[in-house]
Amino acid sequence: MKLHVYLLYFFLFIYHISSSQESKNHRLLIGLNYGQASQNNFILNDPDYTYDNHFLKFQVNYLLSEKNRWKYELTIEPSIYFVKYQLLNEQFVRPETPNYLELRELYTQKRSFNEYTLNLGIIVRYALFKNFSSYVQGSVGPMISAADTERLKKGFAFSDILGLGFSWKQKRIVFDLRFTLRHNSNLDFATPNSGHNSAGIESGILFNL
Repeated sequence: MKLHVYLLYFFLFIYHISSSQESKNHRLLIGLNYGQASQNNFILNDPDYTYDNHFLKFQVNYLLSEKNRWKYELTIEPSIYFVKYQLLNEQFVRPETPNYLELRELYTQKRSFNEYTLNLGIIVRYALFKNFSSYVQGSVGPMISAADTERLKKGFAFSDILGLGFSWKQKRIVFDLRFTLRHNSNLDFATPNSGHNSAGIESGILFNL
């Protein structure tokens, strides 16, 4: 079954749950975001490598507190990133590196691999109008990468995200648009650890339960 069919079933299921709730104290938002990001843009643009990805996030936001126009939310985002990667500057792999010629040949090829993350963070939201809000998001969490690069060893690492977004609420449905900056590294638990950076745009739909 195609991915878009699963997504349709997911949205219909969540909508059915949200529509059947009678309580007016709705503190939980659940939904999906889809986005694209790249290292090669006017914000980052490191000439040594390309790092492009598109991703799917399952979002769970819980309202911690609310005062006047301000809201503070806990956010959890299990995500999968579909990455395309290539080393552009082979000199980044130094001759003192064991098997550097083989590594240069490997890393300068275009490769695809996945990253799996579980980010936990905080959203600070401000209501600009009755149903329209802006917010800042900060989150960090563990990540598993499926491939080595010259900048980051495969396996365990961390995914750090800073986001700026806007939300529009219609009854129990929330439409979300967000700009994000993301950095991956492993805190020097392993080498190499130069890390990957990307900036991108994502959008999604959430349901207020």
